[in-house]
Amino acid sequence: MFEGILIKSKSEIEAMRESGKILRDIHLLVGERLKEGMSTKDIDKIAYDFITANKAVPSFLGHGGFKGTACVSINRELLHGIPSETKIIKSGDVVKIDLGVFYKGFHTDAARTYAVGGGSEEDKRLIKCTEDAFFRGIELADPEHRLGDVCNRVGEVITAAGFGIVTAYVGHGVGAKLHESPEIPNYGTAGRGVRLRAGMTLAIEPMVTVGSFEVSVLKDGWTVVTRDGSQCAHYENTILITDHGAEILTV
Repeated sequence: MFEGILIKSKSEIEAMRESGKILRDIHLLVGERLKEGMSTKDIDKIAYDFITANKAVPSFLGHGGFKGTACVSINRELLHGIPSETKIIKSGDVVKIDLGVFYKGFHTDAARTYAVGGGSEEDKRLIKCTEDAFFRGIELADPEHRLGDVCNRVGEVITAAGFGIVTAYVGHGVGAKLHESPEIPNYGTAGRGVRLRAGMTLAIEPMVTVGSFEVSVLKDGWTVVTRDGSQCAHYENTILITDHGAEILTV
């Protein structure tokens, strides 16, 4: 343990690599099959069937009482959308799919955002910015830097593009538990925070809005939406800090 953050052993890291590969493959499959006319429950079933066929367990199913394998959130919905047979995906929808896999005692966590039917130019720019913020941020995810350096870089990318940074939800450590220390906001001060160390496993997840950063939870107790109804995007991967930088376990 380092400043409250669990350092994974070689065998634990290998288990997380295997978990991450399953998660990568299910995201690829869901991305290929996602189309207009599907229900969000259809997506959930694809994910459940694939994860269990690989002798793994869906991390989210039953977690805190959540009733799905996948969090499927559409348009103004940012996080934790509950799969439903009556929620049908339409052309032009921006769909966020968040999934977790528990395998050999370890979780990995990753999310993707898709513009069904191609999406508007603004939707494309939003999704690209969200992904870019992740990849630019992890350029600093090595033992030469602190957590604040990564968070600051993520926030700089989002702000420079003119989008909003969700502050109510953050990334996190991940491993034997789905949520471990530390909390990882998508903004921060360079040079501050814990120094990164090889063996840390972190879920970095930019959450970006076209409008206000403010979000609310719907009456279902789960679904997080933008208060102003603006479009939003979410991109996440589980990474491993190595002596030479970040290894992405879920791509």
